[in-house]
Amino acid sequence: MVMARGRHAGSSEAEFLQSLLEACGQCEEVPEAQVDIHTGLSGSGVAFVCTFSEALAEGAIKMGMPSGLAHRIAAQTLLGTAKMLLQKGQHPAQLRTDVCTPSGTTIYGIHALEQGGLRAAAMSAVEAATCRAKELSRK
Repeated sequence: MVMARGRHAGSSEAEFLQSLLEACGQCEEVPEAQVDIHTGLSGSGVAFVCTFSEALAEGAIKMGMPSGLAHRIAAQTLLGTAKMLLQKGQHPAQLRTDVCTPSGTTIYGIHALEQGGLRAAAMSAVEAATCRAKELSRK
């Protein structure tokens, strides 16, 4: 989650609030102008990631894997990837490069994702959710 300091909040108040919020998970202090972006990325991102997980599993189902197994493996793949990104502090492009072998299965799959516009669709989803968050915060 993120928090934005009000103009009357000092460092001690901000640190106290951050320590309370961190009891629920990671908390970052950001400028007020970035709160709606957080909503578009993290708040809505849960549904975006679930949609991607479902699509991964459905690809495996299409190829013959049982549904329950496909969904469990897709979820574990997302969990493992997230853990590696957080633990190593790597940029996602570096981890992606590390797992692609020349003429291998992964680079062929990446090519299919790029042809389908995955990257642009994900960026547009965050942009649309952020714009909607800004609209709602004005009401």
